[in-house]
Amino acid sequence: MVSWCDAENFTMKITSIKGFADILPGEVESWQRVEAAARRVFSAYNFAEIRIPILEKTELFSRSIGESTDIVEKEMYTFEDREGRGGEGDGTKLTLRPEGTAGVVRAYVEAEMYKVEPVRKFYYMGAMFRRERPQKGRMRQFHQIGAEALGRGDPLIDAEVLLLLHDFLRAVGLAEPSLQLNSLGCAQCRPSYRKKLLAFLRQRHSELCGNCQRRIERNPLRALDCKEPGCVHATQDAPSILDSLCAVCRDHFAAVQRLLRETGVEFTLNPRMVRGLDYYCRTTFEWTTALLGSQSAVAAGGRYDGLVEQLGGPAIPGVGFALGVERLTMLLRLREAAPAQAPALFIVWLGDQARDWAFPVVHRLRRAGLSVEMEGESRSMKSQMRRADKFNAAAVLIVGADELAKGSAILRDMASKQQREISLANIESELMARKAN
Repeated sequence: MVSWCDAENFTMKITSIKGFADILPGEVESWQRVEAAARRVFSAYNFAEIRIPILEKTELFSRSIGESTDIVEKEMYTFEDREGRGGEGDGTKLTLRPEGTAGVVRAYVEAEMYKVEPVRKFYYMGAMFRRERPQKGRMRQFHQIGAEALGRGDPLIDAEVLLLLHDFLRAVGLAEPSLQLNSLGCAQCRPSYRKKLLAFLRQRHSELCGNCQRRIERNPLRALDCKEPGCVHATQDAPSILDSLCAVCRDHFAAVQRLLRETGVEFTLNPRMVRGLDYYCRTTFEWTTALLGSQSAVAAGGRYDGLVEQLGGPAIPGVGFALGVERLTMLLRLREAAPAQAPALFIVWLGDQARDWAFPVVHRLRRAGLSVEMEGESRSMKSQMRRADKFNAAAVLIVGADELAKGSAILRDMASKQQREISLANIESELMARKAN
């Protein structure tokens, strides 16, 4: 007899944390294709993969991203290490990484890669974490693919990074996202623009949301990035940063635009785009789509020339981007349903003797790289054929005592319904040859 307590435990269902999603078969295949395309395209541009920790010291992000950003103020998963740095109980604060650039730059500086060769090109893939309201294409655990080029400050590398992203999007079959481009200037010209913008925003202080009212004195550019309707309306005629660029920044940005035109990459200028991280300067960009509602950015990035120095390294420039894998695969699913993974062969066995023959054969075929399925329990041929249909198997081989006795069986192509006799003695070589064709 089951007690009340046992019954309660039996029926209790544990669900996933809100904003943390499973990636199930049928969907994961799209992720695998995206990741394979990234490795192929990024390698062609001579970017090398780097793998950085999920957990970093909180100061890495507060120093690089900026204390006044929404990420640092409200969205990071931060906690106190129980043992502290080095196990000394000093209460070091740790954070689940909200983005990848800071970790890549930290690794570059910590390993002193610049002493061997300052020019380095990296790419990364992995989970990021932000405590924000889950919505379409945005989760609390989300995944990014990113690229960072360190050690070059010329406009050619800016254009190269944009071409890399352009080629990748087309490699996965997406031509719809469009490129928006801006320049945020540099330490020489941005202060004068900041002064103009701050004066403009002070006149419209009452129209801004509470967040923007609170932080415009520290970082007025944040108001241009705010998505609140009141702030969008209040800043629609704000002064353009493109009118305040110094000669060097203006020439740099003009060169990036020229290089994109020469290589056939279309773009539009968006002087309101400032990005949500404080380390950006000069070239900034977003690839956007109208297919995902208000969450329009698929990929975004820009130049961050002071970040390496800010994190303890020499004055080395950098430029990079990150793209959201969830949003990207969502776009792919909108275009066409991804085909579920299907085995190349399903072996239908009838009787213990056929089962004992089939099991080691399946293992050898799998080891050779062929996807094969078979049942583990004795079932009728009709039942096993239904299972093969459900798996969407490309071919079925039916083996019983009679087939083993004569040393051959019928291999049936499930798409064309054609079948042919196949020798059981040569089954591995014949099936691998069929796979190659």
